[in-house]
Amino acid sequence: MRTASLLVELFVEELPPKALKKLGESFVSLLADGLKAQGLVAADSVSTAFASPRRLAVHLTGVAGRAADKAQQSKLMPVSVGLDASGGPTPALLKKLAALGADASSVPGLKRALDGKAETLFLDSTVPGATLAAGLQKSLLEAMARLPIPKVMQYQLDDGWTSVNFVRPVHGLVALHGSEIVPVQALGLEAGRVTRGHRFEAAVAELVLEDADSYAAQMQAEGAVIPGFAARRAELVRQLTAAAQRQGLVPIDDEALLDEVTALVERPNVLLCCFEPEFLAVPQECLILTMKANQKYFPLLDAAGKLTNKFLIVSNIRPADAGRVVEGNERVVRPRLADAKFFYDQDRKRSLESRVLQLARVVYHGKLGSQGDRNERVRALARGIGQTLGGDLLATSADRAAMLSKADLLTDMVGEFPELQGVMGGYYARHDGETEDVALAVEDHYRPRFAGDALPRGEAGAVVALADKLETLAGLFSIGEKPTGDRDPFALRRHALGVIRMLIERDLPLAVPALVAQALALFPAAPAGTADDLTGFLFDRLVGSLREQGSSAQEVDAVVALRPPRWGDIPRRLAAVRAFAALPESAALAAANKRVGNILKKADDTNAASPGAVDTARLVEPAEAALAAALAQTAPVADAAFERGDYTASLQALAALKAPVDAFFETVMVNADDPDLRRNRLALLARLHQAMNRVADLSRLVQ
Repeated sequence: MRTASLLVELFVEELPPKALKKLGESFVSLLADGLKAQGLVAADSVSTAFASPRRLAVHLTGVAGRAADKAQQSKLMPVSVGLDASGGPTPALLKKLAALGADASSVPGLKRALDGKAETLFLDSTVPGATLAAGLQKSLLEAMARLPIPKVMQYQLDDGWTSVNFVRPVHGLVALHGSEIVPVQALGLEAGRVTRGHRFEAAVAELVLEDADSYAAQMQAEGAVIPGFAARRAELVRQLTAAAQRQGLVPIDDEALLDEVTALVERPNVLLCCFEPEFLAVPQECLILTMKANQKYFPLLDAAGKLTNKFLIVSNIRPADAGRVVEGNERVVRPRLADAKFFYDQDRKRSLESRVLQLARVVYHGKLGSQGDRNERVRALARGIGQTLGGDLLATSADRAAMLSKADLLTDMVGEFPELQGVMGGYYARHDGETEDVALAVEDHYRPRFAGDALPRGEAGAVVALADKLETLAGLFSIGEKPTGDRDPFALRRHALGVIRMLIERDLPLAVPALVAQALALFPAAPAGTADDLTGFLFDRLVGSLREQGSSAQEVDAVVALRPPRWGDIPRRLAAVRAFAALPESAALAAANKRVGNILKKADDTNAASPGAVDTARLVEPAEAALAAALAQTAPVADAAFERGDYTASLQALAALKAPVDAFFETVMVNADDPDLRRNRLALLARLHQAMNRVADLSRLVQ
């Protein structure tokens, strides 16, 4: 059966740039999956997505003009129902055959087979394979209906009466199988081979496509369009890099901006522009943000990462003289930079401290009061954490930074660019004469803002960031605003991850239950059980975070099962468990540990099973005496290593217990008839269990 490449293109009005990449990827996967499900596409077919501002297209190799026929067996009815006494078809059988497109002539060819206990009639038939026209029509409509369109647009067709819905109005439909048109329809359009190129620079007004495989080449040569999103992005990066290198500079690294600009142009043309050096007196974050967010420009940085007065623009046209394009963009950016400079100059006329009282007029949450109320809670928590970590000096710095941390919310610059909150606070704090540790803390207290973001740089910054996130978590948990499923409107999972990262990566000597208690003490109306809920939420996020970083589920479960209060040493515990699991004795010891745990859970007299209650005079069996002796020799070594934080040595010391533990379970009956003997053996096992589970719950390592 003949196969050829298939091309489908929707020619549309300008698509939403932030959604274009995803739309292109979804269109190709949905269309390809639909055709594969109908047997029209080979298993080794290669699919290619094309997505530009005015088109979504798909190219598939190895597409058949018709799917292969399929053999099909249909169950009819029991023989006793379908055939009469003479073996002829009953009316019920004839009706069933007619429904399947067969008639009485098929009766002699019916097969008989047991179905359960009854002999049943089956009809073997051949189902014709779908034609490409029918299969593509079905798959195209389904794909268009399932595209991840951010906001559907309704528009009228050319008849002036019919309304249809799509992401943007569609003005052209191409469907080519090889060089032949596939007769499909969509949104009032019939498929053809004619499309359009660049709005201004195409060589011809209408491009007549030769065949499916010539699409990309024709679009570039005749249409002045690079249709592939990835190819266009690569060309954009190449031009940006080359233009920056000619100036000895580096373009800003922003993947989202690259994707958005790629979605705005059909054939990128990078040009160099500049602005007046006087604007560089404004913090570079402000200038960079206004150029990126408002103008989609690429600021240029020097080798030290400092902003220069040069920037790159991406034009969608290539005039012979680009001077007017450059001049126009330089003229447009100037008012933006002037606004930023005005905001910066105005904001510095008032100190951050003078704005703090105004936070009382800013609503934080209807049930949690104002930003001023929240500011006081964060200050109290920061003072407590700072006192624990660094005494009066750190507590004072953290308190000062916490007091000033939200004041920049009331500045003109942050009002215009909310993304700069914290950053501008740091600049204004330095301008006000605050110490560098306070200014850094104000700047960094939102960190980490997202996965992979840097942590606060100073001790005061870490304290205020920790207090800020804990106050948010405790406050919202206290009023029942807990994340559920995919719903997390206050980004509490992100706040929890920030707490986890600071505790672990900075190895802070802080106990999580104590931190939760301190934070919830600020919300006296919190319902009973809130502390348990919040602590459990933090542990759940901890487990997810550790697994995402590469630790196995067993390793993480073993460590987290003990609910260690201090999380800074969790990486060392995980490393110790990983090293222990590699020992030849580990599997047997982990299994024994699980067995011991189960025995102790079932023990009748838990008081008698407490550690330290072993009576050596009652160790009557050689194996239990040997275990007690080995434990007396090993446990102090393991405990000493644990106390000095050498968890690997602590666990590896336990390897010496394998032989005596094995011998104990082979020859000793724990649940002896003598109650005193039984209690003593349970006490020995309890002591063993305690010694084995200080670093992690080793029973979790059992496969």
